[in-house]
Amino acid sequence: MMEPILTRRELLKRSGTGLGMLGLAALLGDDGGLVSSASAASTYENPLAPKATHFPAKAKHVIHLFMNGGPSHVDTFDPKPALDKYAGKELPVNLKTERKTGAAFPSPFKFQKYGQSGIEVSEIFQHTAQHIDDICVIRSMQAEVPNHEPSLLLMNCGDSRQVRPSMGSWVTYGMGTENQNLPGFIAMCPNGYPIQETQNWQTAFLPGVYQGTYVNTQHTEIDKLIENIKNQRLPLEAQRRQIDALAALNRRHLEQTGADSSLEARIHSFELAYRMQMEAAEAFDVSKETKEVLESYGPGTQARQILIARRLVERGVRFVQVWHGEGQPWDNHDDIAVNHKRLAEQCDKAIAALITDLKRLGLFEETLILWGGEFGRTPTVELPQAGANAGKINGRDHNHYGFTCWLAGGGVKGGQIYGATDEFGFKAVENPVHPHDLHATMLALLGFDHTKLTYRYAGRDYRLTDVHGNVIQELIA
Repeated sequence: MMEPILTRRELLKRSGTGLGMLGLAALLGDDGGLVSSASAASTYENPLAPKATHFPAKAKHVIHLFMNGGPSHVDTFDPKPALDKYAGKELPVNLKTERKTGAAFPSPFKFQKYGQSGIEVSEIFQHTAQHIDDICVIRSMQAEVPNHEPSLLLMNCGDSRQVRPSMGSWVTYGMGTENQNLPGFIAMCPNGYPIQETQNWQTAFLPGVYQGTYVNTQHTEIDKLIENIKNQRLPLEAQRRQIDALAALNRRHLEQTGADSSLEARIHSFELAYRMQMEAAEAFDVSKETKEVLESYGPGTQARQILIARRLVERGVRFVQVWHGEGQPWDNHDDIAVNHKRLAEQCDKAIAALITDLKRLGLFEETLILWGGEFGRTPTVELPQAGANAGKINGRDHNHYGFTCWLAGGGVKGGQIYGATDEFGFKAVENPVHPHDLHATMLALLGFDHTKLTYRYAGRDYRLTDVHGNVIQELIA
């Protein structure tokens, strides 16, 4: 029988549909696998092994606290007393938003100065405010459109339209991770996916090993937290034999063909899934914390997943994203006084405890914390319309012209305000910050020149910041 001119694998590779090599080294690590006698094996490296950055990094980990749906900046970290003066009246500035809005709507919450910096914070974040001298409040964020879907992708992936890798994927691609028994990038969201679902933590054209691993923190049992975390039919010893057999087959393949970039992502996934059985259960079990620590974070799902974020970072996970619920819980088109207060109560105490805890463990200076949503909300009241706010006139529409996020830890210069919106909070007017600028600055804190952290795809070099973005030096200590 005549040998085929092309093997099936070579045909797929040349046709452009083969999957990129995503790492065989996890099979070659602590438990054996390919050995030095196979010359081709030496060309492979674990894609999640820790990597050198462009310059010394101030931050080694990221915790992204995502207030899903768009928290109102004028009710949280950007007080606007001028709204009291114009209460019930039309504002001199009334920009076009997604829905029709009316008169000025003063915040129902009181603001107070905190810390030596004297930065004003809303009463609904009074616990977080205790750490204001460690926080840099960016009051001049801008998005591109007043819609959730594109704004979520812009904040998470750096592009509101095209399929692009997420921030967490870029970070793990650039830095690897410190714990090979856990994913390098974990996204926690209770009760299901947020809007845009897994696109928020996608790898796009980056190798699939850098994809965020979704965890449904509604559950507390490990088998429900992470699907298929345990093989119910085979003990660990039998699974180890299976993976070793797979490694032997790959060794034979490499000896015959040499370095082959089309070995699929599932190779690494099999090994990681095996190792996670031994460590994931312990990492997600918050009952192992002391009574004092548990009480400091407070009750509820949000508090628990913020505590889990600390436990993951403590164990070397590179990027942890903490979503505030499925859908858009902060998208308060009505009853904003009730809903924003309720939502803040679910996470305020835990955020403060997170900062305290990271300091206690010596991790604060190497952990970059980002708080915020995909945009802010209008300083004007949203007018009632069918199916939107049930005829109520006590909520706010989406506002992409100006909103707030904040950074802490990881080399951030705390106790300062950067940028400003106009006197009503409608638009960024001083030092506007686009998500490209935010991403460039975060990458700088992580040790990267954002223009050089690139990946070759479809004939060009792509990066998180596309062809934009400026590092904001004033934010860096």
